Amino acid sequence: MSAAPVICFGQQPCGFFPRRFLFAKFETARRLQRELGGEIVFFFHDSDHDPRETQTLLRHRHTGQVATLNFTFENRLQRKWSPLYAKRIAAGWRETTARQLGAYVEPRWVDAFKGVSADTVADFCLEMYRAMGLLEGVRVVRSGDPAVRRAACAVDDLFVDVPYQGETVRARRTAEGLQLHEGGERYITLPPTPFEPVQVSPTRDSRLRWMQSVIHCTHYIAGAGEQAYLRKEDAPEITFVNRDPIDRSDEAYVPSSPTG
Repeated sequence: MSAAPVICFGQQPCGFFPRRFLFAKFETARRLQRELGGEIVFFFHDSDHDPRETQTLLRHRHTGQVATLNFTFENRLQRKWSPLYAKRIAAGWRETTARQLGAYVEPRWVDAFKGVSADTVADFCLEMYRAMGLLEGVRVVRSGDPAVRRAACAVDDLFVDVPYQGETVRARRTAEGLQLHEGGERYITLPPTPFEPVQVSPTRDSRLRWMQSVIHCTHYIAGAGEQAYLRKEDAPEITFVNRDPIDRSDEAYVPSSPTG
């Protein structure tokens, strides 16, 4: 007998209410599971460091105008370079944001938001997704989990989490050494330092092989952007499935009741 299907999709934390393209990945995975059986695995790429990933685009309930909300962070260094699992949320952000949410989401989702007490950006997003029921029956594998990193294969194209000025930062390994991108053509080269697999996370181009060495999925649901860069030749055993289409894909997904 062949092994049961392992249906996987990957995504960075993409807003404290997830973007609609992520919701579409969940829906595609559940459709495949109904057809094929097996389990669903969410590869939660919380090692990424780009603060723009967690922008949350919410549509006003009455005017229809779209507002962009995001976390605030304890300091500038964290905002620029700390991985999402290590970006700490600034004091007062949850309370300030909760006061704005009533204009955009139903009261039950304001209450769910208030009920999340996570201290980091990645944890907060994941707990909101859980509160929304998205993670029911789904196994979550986090790229920032030390056990996952220890189990993953070695890659040459990589980032390394290292200490810098009292914070954990995600530095790209280049021919010049470990570097932080300042913007444009400007980089900060860090002092040479040894590192171990538990500090390593993949780049966009090495992510599929790194992920697959841990998850061993049979099917992978690819988003519209991923379809352009996934190195499918790195995992020829995978059946790739395009995620189901969804309108306003960059906006936040927030369930509404019939009378909401």
